[in-house]
This record gives sequence, structure tokens and C-alpha cells, in this order.
Amino acid sequence: MSEMTKPLLEMQNVSKEYNGNPVLKDVNFTLREGEVLGLVGENGAGKSTLMNILFGMDVIHQTGGYGGKILIDGKEVKFASPLDALKAGIGMVHQEFSLLPGFTAAENILLNREPENKSVLSLVFGPRANTIDRKTLQKKAIDAITKLGVSLDPDMLVSEMPVGHKQFTEISREISKSSIRLLVLDEPTAVLSEKEAEMLLRAIKNLSAQGISVIFITHRLQEILDVCNKVIVMRDGRIINELDAAKTSITEMAKLMVGREVSSASSDKQDARKISDKVVLSVKNLWVDMPGETVKNVNLEVHQGEFLGIGGLAGQGKIGIPNGIMGLYPSGGKVSLNGKEITLGDTRACLDSSIAFVSEDRRGVGLLLDESLEWNIAFPAMQIQNKFLKNYLGGLIKWRDQGAIKEVTDKYIKQLQIKCTSSKQKAKELSGGNQQKICLAKAFALEPKLLFVSEPTRGIDVGAKALVLQALKEYNRKLGVTIVMISSELEELRQCCDRIAIVTDGAISGILPASTPSEDFGILMVGKTMKEAK
Repeated sequence: MSEMTKPLLEMQNVSKEYNGNPVLKDVNFTLREGEVLGLVGENGAGKSTLMNILFGMDVIHQTGGYGGKILIDGKEVKFASPLDALKAGIGMVHQEFSLLPGFTAAENILLNREPENKSVLSLVFGPRANTIDRKTLQKKAIDAITKLGVSLDPDMLVSEMPVGHKQFTEISREISKSSIRLLVLDEPTAVLSEKEAEMLLRAIKNLSAQGISVIFITHRLQEILDVCNKVIVMRDGRIINELDAAKTSITEMAKLMVGREVSSASSDKQDARKISDKVVLSVKNLWVDMPGETVKNVNLEVHQGEFLGIGGLAGQGKIGIPNGIMGLYPSGGKVSLNGKEITLGDTRACLDSSIAFVSEDRRGVGLLLDESLEWNIAFPAMQIQNKFLKNYLGGLIKWRDQGAIKEVTDKYIKQLQIKCTSSKQKAKELSGGNQQKICLAKAFALEPKLLFVSEPTRGIDVGAKALVLQALKEYNRKLGVTIVMISSELEELRQCCDRIAIVTDGAISGILPASTPSEDFGILMVGKTMKEAK
């Protein structure tokens, strides 16, 4: 690539403030054609704001615009809306999906750009009488999927897809736009299994080879080293450093991101602990009917005070297990807590039995987005356990104890280092990592005997991840709470857990001590026994 060619994208002295509070300060970088740029930083570092500016999002215009300049091919641009960015060849795939569930992959890929057949009626009634050219639609969708280089069935309904295929559909939709020159991917692998993530990283290399530039935002730093040409590290709204991806390391990036040394997962292993013989949770022949998950026949015993991990590839059933037990999806089988059978399909019965659940779906299940942090943390305990309430007239009237609510919220803000303006701030205004910490605080406030935590670090940065895992470990070790953690990241499970159960094709394929080499867990994940592998 000639150094003399003008950069495709250039940002000069870009800055942004919200209500007098600076969130971006003097950001400068360039991106050339076909270059893959990794953008990393802790949650709240300014990555999303920077991309919102690039993409002409309303949230920027409605809050006083931005300072500095954006240049495409050396010419300054000012995008009034995302449509302007699209016309300039910039596509963006967000963390939250925007697909129509009742439509196929192909229909979503060409949504609002469907090829049409004209007919005699079109002459009379205009374009409304045109019909969709299904053959061309199918061909264009397949072309985009092929360009991306992933396996995706164009006829599959989005509602029936595993989460990884939804991600591929979103990306295929962007690259099906013929003018696409730059693709922004915001945490694209956060919801993918390791295998799907590998496919996506290959796809990014394919796009780069075809001259499409990519800005790749991820918290999985190994992926940055695998596919990027250069890395920009952001902290507190500034670019701290620009690195050559071939010459940096995970440790260096993590240190720059957080401004401190971050111990790697493997160096923070726990010594093997003596686990109680007492079985606290017994699961027999559990099946769960959850879209995108396979839970056919799970048998599992969890011991008192244990920190048990559940791992496995995407869609194999690991996420379905807590969702089924907690009554969020139809399920069957037998689940007992301390020898007492729990009624399946009854969430309240689980909560009354002192089981709490931190869902992987923090926006859909986990948070009251329009409410304050106080209300988010205290409300479940108030509703289920009558906590944080004052009795009046001998208990005839109960009223919320505002002092106790503030006290418990401040306690967890401090303990989990939640970045917020105050306990009164609305949950929707927090970054993803801090929202996740609120979900944990809410569960901790219930003081459960057994805690299910599903994907607790999905989509959060290195520093926040370490804090969340540390909080869970302390909760388990110091308070003796039994924890069952479901995670797609094996190293994370090995760092925290006593034992790890692997789910393959809807059943437990094996349970091993966390200190077992990772390749042995890999063998279980692909559905082979140790003997077969040897």
C-alpha cells in the first residue's frame, strides 16, 4: 500500500462533551484502504461516542455536535445522519441486533433495498405495484454471505437462528451495500462461540483483502493481534497510544487501557479447595425449550459452597440451563435445592427458595433501564424479601426506607467500582460494563444461598472483567454462597471455579477440576471422550 495515497478516513482533533463534561479530547488518527484498525479501551473510554460521531448519529447532533474534523479521501465531511454515512460507504454493526425476527436471513440482508419486478400494473399504479424479485434477492444475499466467507443459510428465519448467525446476518447486510468501503464492528464476537469467532476473524481478513477497511472494537485482545494492522488504545476520552499490532502484546495493550498492570487469568488461578460433600442443588433429566439452545437431558450436582463453572460451545445448552431452572423458558425434569424439589416454570418459587440469577440478557431481563441505580439494586429484594421497607402503624403500612436503599446502593457502587455520577443516575446512562455490575449488585442485595451467573463478563473490558470476577470470587469465598457461573470463555471459568462442567448437545459431557489443562476441556466440547481423543 503506497504511503503517498490519501487515507480513506482521517479524524483531526475530534472532541465531544455532554453537559460540559468532556468525553472525547483531541482524537487524531488515519485509516487507509483495506486496513484493519483495532479500537480498544475500557468501557466509558469514549469508543462508542467516537463511532457515533463518525456515523452521524442523532445523539451527537442533539447534544451540541462535536469539535474537530472528519475527512474522507482528504475532503471534510459532516454527516447529518447515518444515511449520509452509508452514502459515503460507511457501514456499522452495533452490539444490539436490529433484525426482523419473522424474516429470513436473505430478506434481512436486503431489507428496504429489495430488487423488484416491474409489471403492466406498475405503469398504472407506480412502484407500489412492483413485486419483489425473489431470485435476484436470493442471489444478492448469497453474494454478500460468500463475500463474508461464513456458513449462513439464506432461508433461515432470524427467530430460529443461534445468536452467531444473527451476527453474520447483520454484517452481510452491511457488506451487501455495493458502496461499502469502511465497516465498523462493535464487539462483534462478544456473543459468538470460539468457532464462530474464528470464522468472523477470517471474514474480516477476507474483507481487508478486498480493499474494505475495518474498525474493529473488541475486549478480546487476542483477536486484535490476530487480525488488525494497527491498534488505537483509548483511555478517558483520549488516544493513549497507537501501536503496530504485529509488535505489541496483550499485556502491553491491557496496561495502556487501564493505566495499571492487569494480571492475566492464568496467573490468578485458585489453589484447589476442599469441597463439601453436601449436595445443595440436584438437577435430573432437565430439558429446556429455549430458542437457539439445546437442553435435552442435563444431570448435575452442585455442592455446598462450591464455585461451579458451566462451559461449552454456543447453542449446546449451557445458557439454557439457568434460564430453564429459573422458569424463563418451558422446562421439565427434576430440580431440588437442599433436598426439596423446586417447581419448574415458577420464577417466584426459585427466588423464594433463595436462588438468584444474573441473566446474560442484561437489557431484556436484567435492568430497569429508565430507573435509578438505587431502584435497580433494591427493588427485587424489596419486592421478594420485604427488605428496605419501614413499618408504620404496627406493620399495617410499609413504606420504602430511602436511607437503607441509598446505603446499599452506595455500598455496591464502592465495592464494584461502578462509574456513575450518583446512586440517582438512570441505569440506561451507564456503560455496558457498569450496567453488568448493577445486575450483580442487584443479585448480591438478595443475599441468595445459590447464585446463577450467566456470561457475567460478556462485552465488558479487561479492567471491569477483573473486578466482576473478583467480586464473584469474594462473594463465594467470604460469604460461602454457592455460585454456578455459565461462560463462553474457558479461561475465565478456569480462573474462578473449583470444577467445570462442559455441556455438549444438550447434556453434560464431563466435569473436571478447573486446574485440568484447557485442551482436555476442548476435547469434551467437541463431544469426544478422553479415550476417543487418544
